[in-house]
Amino acid sequence: MQTSQEHHSSASFQGLYHQPLQDPYRLSHFQILENNVSADMGNQGTSISFEPEQYFTLESSPATDGYIVCDSPSISSGLSNRSPFSPQVSQSYMSDPHRSPENNYGSPASGSSVADNGNEMRHKLREIEIVLLGSEPDIGNSCYNSLDSGIHQVTSTSRWDLDQLVEMIPRLDLREVLICCAEAVSNNDVSTAVALMKVLEKKVSVSGDPIQRLGAYTLEGLRARLERSGSVIYKSLKCEEPTSSELMSYMSILYEICPYWKFAYRSANAVIGEVMANERRIHIIDFQIAQGSQWMLLIQALAHRHGGPPLALRITGVDDSQSAHARGGGLNIVGQKLLAFAKSCQVPLEFHAAPMSGCEVELENLSVRSGEALAVNFPYVLHHMPDESVSTQNHRDRLLRLVKSLSPKVVTLIEQESNTNTSPFFPRFKETMEYYTAMFESIDAAQHPRDDKRRIRAEENCVARDIVNMVACEDAERVERHELLGKWRSRLSMAGFTPYPLSSSVANAVIDLLRSYNENYRLAESGGALYLGWKNRPMVTSSAWW
Repeated sequence: MQTSQEHHSSASFQGLYHQPLQDPYRLSHFQILENNVSADMGNQGTSISFEPEQYFTLESSPATDGYIVCDSPSISSGLSNRSPFSPQVSQSYMSDPHRSPENNYGSPASGSSVADNGNEMRHKLREIEIVLLGSEPDIGNSCYNSLDSGIHQVTSTSRWDLDQLVEMIPRLDLREVLICCAEAVSNNDVSTAVALMKVLEKKVSVSGDPIQRLGAYTLEGLRARLERSGSVIYKSLKCEEPTSSELMSYMSILYEICPYWKFAYRSANAVIGEVMANERRIHIIDFQIAQGSQWMLLIQALAHRHGGPPLALRITGVDDSQSAHARGGGLNIVGQKLLAFAKSCQVPLEFHAAPMSGCEVELENLSVRSGEALAVNFPYVLHHMPDESVSTQNHRDRLLRLVKSLSPKVVTLIEQESNTNTSPFFPRFKETMEYYTAMFESIDAAQHPRDDKRRIRAEENCVARDIVNMVACEDAERVERHELLGKWRSRLSMAGFTPYPLSSSVANAVIDLLRSYNENYRLAESGGALYLGWKNRPMVTSSAWW
């Protein structure tokens, strides 16, 4: 097995992913904020933010104690004193008392400024509750009864009074109203929750700014949770899917607007290309093959590598129902596309289909053969596998042990950097708010019109369902269960893996990608893993293991 000193790739391979760096990049240290330790999750790793220091090129950067942070190039042209990385901004945001104790980072543009006005906010909310629900002693029971039928019947009130009270809450306080509503739902305080939902209905919008759009989807989740219909609404959302061509179009919109999927493809391909640089027989197992587009870039790179293409390349693709729907058919569509492309590149390819979810995969489904160098790819998929908190089968750890038993040369893991797996509802809601506020802000940075119906549909079909699932559902019905990289490290270590050191060419491949995106995207390296962030909020991580 290769050591870190032996990691290399040919110039022709690297050239397909990035050009030599000439622009100055601002590098900075990680600021280690806090070790997150939770009684039910163990060591979650460290929360990080980015603090600017000075400019260097990647090749000429001085020693930074193992930490490298790279911003998108356009930010190097000038920084204001209002930089989101400034200590003043970070400090004010960290002081927000409503932020999750498991999460000490966030997008500063979405940080609330109402922490010092908490009493005034609660007073306003109480006024709204009184006007909406009145003082009748049986109003709580009437709300419970109406919730059973899915119809909220509250005391009638003057339209003028309601509008006046709604206007008392500034738009910047929408996040606080959502959190107060979630707290009421968590405490089973139905009257307060219903009152706040009436206010929120007037403040949220799927065509509004980022917090308004997020508010529209979290409100739907809160209402479903309060009515004990989370699973029903989530299933109905999954059933009301667009046609295959429409869904493919919506997925393509987000694929182009945000670099999160391209980050996964490029970082994983760069690692696998390095590891397989001298291998003649290669087998890749992809547990979320989707459209298979990721491997077209790798096939092209292998065709031009030093020493020529491999004698044999096999790709095993594991299917999932949403990808099958978007494709408009089974894995044979992916296989035909990859086989045709490989033939055009003169790379001998064999495609093996495993049409099943990751939970169903067993050794015999993976078509492993002796004499092949094996790479395994987990792109945004392991968080869907139920762990020990959901099922005694614990497919999350079972899959990792299964893959380790195959003795792969490398395993690539890309996951969202969020803590929503075993957290109780209220901390999980706040974490969801933090994460998806940054997500919607990054979508907004593409400057699509906010009333663009295709963007709205893309968010509804590709983002909103995940939010509703995390807010409204519990137990086995909650399938969106993200973990921080620290927890993934623990799982992989227990399965027998050790970190695979990433070379500078892996970071360079992603840096080149970020040249085409907003300057608020951040790339950082720590502990052998890459972090892609929006402003000072880490969003996704890419790591490699063997």
